[in-house]
Amino acid sequence: MSIFLYSRMERLDKSEFAEYFRNRTKKFVVDNIKLFRILPKTEEARIIGKQLLRSSSSVGSNYRAVCRARSQAEFHAKLSIVVEEADESVFWMEILVEADIIKPNEISALMSEDNEILKVVSTARKSVSDNKKANQ
Repeated sequence: MSIFLYSRMERLDKSEFAEYFRNRTKKFVVDNIKLFRILPKTEEARIIGKQLLRSSSSVGSNYRAVCRARSQAEFHAKLSIVVEEADESVFWMEILVEADIIKPNEISALMSEDNEILKVVSTARKSVSDNKKANQ
C-alpha cells in the first residue's frame, strides 16, 4: 500500500473508512468481472475465471455485510469470510498466471489490490479477536 494511501486512510473516521472500503471492495468485484471478460475462451479459463468471480464477489458482498453487522460476533464472522474469500481470490489469480492462462502483467494490479484488501481485513479481524480476548 502506498504511504500516501495509508496516511489518507488513517485520517478517516470509522464511518468514512467503512464507506471508502465498501467502495474499494465493490470496485474490486467490478475489476474482476472485467478480467473475466478478457480471459481466453477456453474451458479451463472459464472454470478458473468463474471460481475467481465467485470468491471476489464474495469479498465485496460480505464486506458490505460486515458494515451492517448487528453484533461483535456477527462482525467477526463476516470479516472472517472476507479474509477467506480474499485469500481464495489470490489463489485463483495465481492459478491463472501459473497455468499460463493470463500473463502476470495483465493481472498484477488486481492481485496487488487483492493482497492489500487481504492485509486490511486480516488486521481488522486480528484486532477484533484481540479485543474480544482482552474483554473476557
